[in-house]
Amino acid sequence: MKAVITRVKSAEVKIDGITHSKIKNGLLILLGISTRDTAQDAEYLAKKISMMRIFEDSEEKLNLSCAQAGGSMMVVSNFTLYADTKKGNRPSFVEAARPEHAKPLYEYFTELLRDAGYKTETGVFGAYMELESVNDGPITVVMNTDEVFGEER
Repeated sequence: MKAVITRVKSAEVKIDGITHSKIKNGLLILLGISTRDTAQDAEYLAKKISMMRIFEDSEEKLNLSCAQAGGSMMVVSNFTLYADTKKGNRPSFVEAARPEHAKPLYEYFTELLRDAGYKTETGVFGAYMELESVNDGPITVVMNTDEVFGEER
């Protein structure tokens, strides 16, 4: 499971030009799910992100979690995080999980963040979305559970 986590001042998902969801201060999480990902990946990633200290404290040190900073989260599925660009000019997405595998893990991941107490908004799995965000910092962190659990599971 891969996540691109960006600290934002705001983020908004539109579908067909109509606002579906939006947040103010918080984290925008683009989530990619691979064919080998399991509930364990979702649990690990949700826990790490919910406790990640990338918001400034009163001394301007990155010492606060999103919750401590009073932030929300937005999770948007993004299979293109598993693009393989080694050959040719058109990316291959063979490592990206099919919807029947990815959607339940995406929903589980989102539910874990909600269970951790976060107001968590989402995109619509599989939909074409317009995503607007105002990055804060910019602070962006990339996480990949393969680095924790290995690619050979």
